[in-house]
Amino acid sequence: QVQLVESGGGLVQPGDSLTLSCGASKRTTSNNGMGWFRRAPGKEREFVAAIAWNGDNILYSDSVKGRFTISRNRASGSVYLRMDSLKPEDTAVYFCAASRSAVAGTSTTGYRYWGQGTQVTVSS
Repeated sequence: QVQLVESGGGLVQPGDSLTLSCGASKRTTSNNGMGWFRRAPGKEREFVAAIAWNGDNILYSDSVKGRFTISRNRASGSVYLRMDSLKPEDTAVYFCAASRSAVAGTSTTGYRYWGQGTQVTVSS
């Protein structure tokens, strides 16, 4: 069983930056695509960003494109989400997930393992 643990969430002001990290309990995720999702209060979980096993095939949702950057370190098994120019509408619980394959898509059904989430609150 692979366990994913997110960290780096917190309370920030609009326009600030934040970097989320996701660590895996096993290095098996180094051959899997990885993704970030989020769930805002009262809303469904939505796709944020994804990255393939080798760092290619990067995808972003339209709402974060140009502001967020996903990256990974295969050696450590960690995945990161750099978030710039944060907006109040980015407030959500952010989840890290490991894909069922070497690439990662936008649907939750394509992911096998999930972290517990980390809260990001953007407020003045």
